[in-house]
Amino acid sequence: MQLQFQTVDVFTSDRFAGNPLAVVLNAEGLSGQQMQAIAAEFNLAETTFVRPPKDAAHTAEVRIFTPRSEMPFAGHPNVGTAFVLARAGISYGRPVDGDSVIFEEKAGLVPIEILRDGATVVGARLASPQPLSVGAEIAIDLVASACGISRDDIELANHRPCIASCGAPFILAELKSRAALAAASPNSDVFRLEVTKHPAVSIMIYARVDEGDIDIRARMFAPHQNIPVDPATGSANVALIGLLAKLRPEPNLSLSKTIAQGVEMGRPSLLKAHAEKQDGTVTATFIGGRCVPVMSGTIDLA
Repeated sequence: MQLQFQTVDVFTSDRFAGNPLAVVLNAEGLSGQQMQAIAAEFNLAETTFVRPPKDAAHTAEVRIFTPRSEMPFAGHPNVGTAFVLARAGISYGRPVDGDSVIFEEKAGLVPIEILRDGATVVGARLASPQPLSVGAEIAIDLVASACGISRDDIELANHRPCIASCGAPFILAELKSRAALAAASPNSDVFRLEVTKHPAVSIMIYARVDEGDIDIRARMFAPHQNIPVDPATGSANVALIGLLAKLRPEPNLSLSKTIAQGVEMGRPSLLKAHAEKQDGTVTATFIGGRCVPVMSGTIDLA
């Protein structure tokens, strides 16, 4: 059996920047064990596997794997997979055209808007599969020790470190400065021994900035999942925009932020986040950005 794959850099217009993703285009018939082994072989933050949809009204079933485990939902894999399929214009003999696709995933249905520059596909924007949920607060000292920062670096005026999710849970913590953000370094032992005791096991730290088009600088750590630092984390940032909208006093709000991530590791990424709030409730969250193709090839299975 021969599998076709493409790689793409997500949340960037520049090749070899952003967050790399591998997309296996003909994964029908693969077992979960085979998909996990292939994801480990690519050793990227995530690899996606495109399968025929269970419901013909949808575009595809998409399975998402890190090198170590399957994810119910993730941001850059959805954006990148939608970009790849829209550029190809076909999946399992069915046309992929128009302005949107719908993926079936473990977390639910993921509607994705295709972004074009004229007739050229340049990126995608997803709507999160689940409404915002905000969970337990996380101890300040745990976040500080896990991220190699001082507890005094953590900003508490807007919210305490907490778990938030729009399909995948993350610990979110605001820092007081970009300097503190840049100085942070994940402590893998703390993640492995202490953070993993919580319902969310990855931490995204962020700082508000006023840097032209950039509103927020962010970093995401998950060293115990073989992702010491992630270049761009759509699922964490879509939860963040939802949390920021929830914290705002206005009962009705359209909130948009441009988020830079991956800068400190030399893979700069730019994410466009948006949330809608009505009558005090966050009703929808979105994350999107541009993509660029990098490689294509085949995988030979015995």
